[in-house]
Amino acid sequence: MIRHIEFTNLCNFRDIGGYATQDGRTVRWQRLYRADSLGWLDGDDLTTFRALRVRSVIDLRHAYEVEKAGRVPESEGQHYQNLPIEGRRWQKDLFDEELGVARYLADRYLEISEDGVQNLRIALETIARSDNAPVVIHCAAGKDRTGVLAALVLSLAGVSESDIVADYALTGLATERFVADWTRRHPGAPLWPGFGLAPAEAMRHFLTDLTARHGSIERYVRQELQLSSATIAELRAHLLTDQAKEG
Repeated sequence: MIRHIEFTNLCNFRDIGGYATQDGRTVRWQRLYRADSLGWLDGDDLTTFRALRVRSVIDLRHAYEVEKAGRVPESEGQHYQNLPIEGRRWQKDLFDEELGVARYLADRYLEISEDGVQNLRIALETIARSDNAPVVIHCAAGKDRTGVLAALVLSLAGVSESDIVADYALTGLATERFVADWTRRHPGAPLWPGFGLAPAEAMRHFLTDLTARHGSIERYVRQELQLSSATIAELRAHLLTDQAKEG
């Protein structure tokens, strides 16, 4: 199966299937994708996108971002949800070079876990339903907000922390192209030192801190997001293979 799906205008579209779980199952391919902004879909990219037969799109950006940069074309007919999960705007003056980019990013992800409770729950409920699949979750770069939601899904599925961290860090393969595209679209705009970066330690810090606060990722999802046991079971049944076979 193919993890990285090539588009002309998108930098970071990939399948999050294929990861093994602690009980010996595997996350199914072609059920859940993560991406940067689908507002750039056009021309041949639409043909590539249609071949994936996506049914649902979860757009984690703010409404003003959607208005400015566009959304997945309505002509494609997906069930579209705009579910912003970022509350506080990032204060770049809080960045401390001594603490590093990873620590700064992890702190922002923790803010998302606090501020995005309602929409994170709705997103997980959408992903859990098999009749919504395939689903694409995305933000602007497919890194931060998308990374948080993808980490919650994979953790609930039983994927190891090391694989969750590795999946997040794969965004680094798209960083150079993403920064170049963004700079071309925003000539002269300043970039902070961590722009576009996805250091593995950022996700590792986030998972460690979220677990320290709540006891476990699943406990956070159950108690803070109020995701039901039935929905968690549905998510696992839908996204994971049977233990005996792939498919």
